[in-house]
Amino acid sequence: MGRRSEADRDAITIEIVFAFVSGGFAAGLAFAVLYGPALAFDLSPTADRTLAMAGAALAAAVFLLRVTHVLWRFTRRPENDDH
Repeated sequence: MGRRSEADRDAITIEIVFAFVSGGFAAGLAFAVLYGPALAFDLSPTADRTLAMAGAALAAAVFLLRVTHVLWRFTRRPENDDH
C-alpha cells in the first residue's frame, strides 16, 4: 500500500466528519421521536424515565449504525480500491 495523497487524506477526513455529524443528527431525531411524548404529555416519573432510557438506547444504536454505514459505504467506492 502506497502513501496517501493530500486529497485522499482530506476526503477521508471529510467523510469521517460527515459520518459523525449525520449520525449525531439521526440519533437526536430518534431520541426526540421516542422521548417527545414525555415532553408533550404529563406522564408518570416511571414512564418518563423509561422513555428517556429507551430513547438514549435507540439514539446510541442509530448513531453507531449511521456512522458504520457511511464509513463502510465510503470504503466500498471503486476509487478507494487499491490496484
